[in-house]
Amino acid sequence: MLIALAVVLIPAWIIRPFQPQSSRGLELSYILRSYSQVVTLIALGLALALAIWLWSHSRRWWTKAILVLALAFSLASTWFARQNHFEWMFNPLLNSAYAKVDEASFANDADMVLTVENNGDAVAYPVRLLAYHHVVQDYVGGTPIVATY
Repeated sequence: MLIALAVVLIPAWIIRPFQPQSSRGLELSYILRSYSQVVTLIALGLALALAIWLWSHSRRWWTKAILVLALAFSLASTWFARQNHFEWMFNPLLNSAYAKVDEASFANDADMVLTVENNGDAVAYPVRLLAYHHVVQDYVGGTPIVATY
């Protein structure tokens, strides 16, 4: 049960909005995420088999309550491993508003920006402002785009 919870919760802990992330941490997060569905299914199967076997051998109510609780945690981690919790944490910016370069007083000269040029139309997205959403949907030069980092 603890392993199943770990493979689900560690990636969610590493990849959080407004927190510094290292390349090794991201690598660990994606490795755990890629194995989480298989690991949680195996853990749920083992927890279910163990709960069935221990249920008949336990006579105290609190022992059975612990079995139900352990099974519930295993079921929750199995469900959570199949969700894209990164979309919950980083909602795309759907209705964004933009400013012309001479009106963009919120952008500093030192800001890193993502730039897109298409059909003579150019836009820049300050990374500092994309920190929470990580994704912006826009039209550039008449073409729908998704900018992310």
